[in-house]
Amino acid sequence: MDILSFDDLLQAARAQSQPQRLLFVFTGVELPEDSTPVQRTRFEAGQGGALVPLMCVDKRPEELSSFAALVQESSQFGHAWGLVFAAALGGRADRAPTSDDAEEPLLRMVESIKQGNIGAFIPFDAQGQPVQFG
Repeated sequence: MDILSFDDLLQAARAQSQPQRLLFVFTGVELPEDSTPVQRTRFEAGQGGALVPLMCVDKRPEELSSFAALVQESSQFGHAWGLVFAAALGGRADRAPTSDDAEEPLLRMVESIKQGNIGAFIPFDAQGQPVQFG
């Protein structure tokens, strides 16, 4: 199934044979201190910059009704974010992963994003639309 929206992600997670837990890392974009003048110009034009993880959360698909619900919950933490990266953690033996099970994968996800290794995750913009880098 192609993921063309956040709703597609929820639908795909709910359709899996094993229960899922969705992992989310909310990020901002900053200009690194050691940036070049060209990088500064690109950043001011809305391109480039470094992804900075701001907060993360895990949810069962059943706990989210929509992208708007996720945005509303994220607003309680007072961080303005630009992208949210999503991944899924599959359960075993018809048992959904718990938040404790998700803690280490979420930390690895944060570290991967800090290093720019984002290929395993689905990024969504603040409107819930998937983003393609490149």
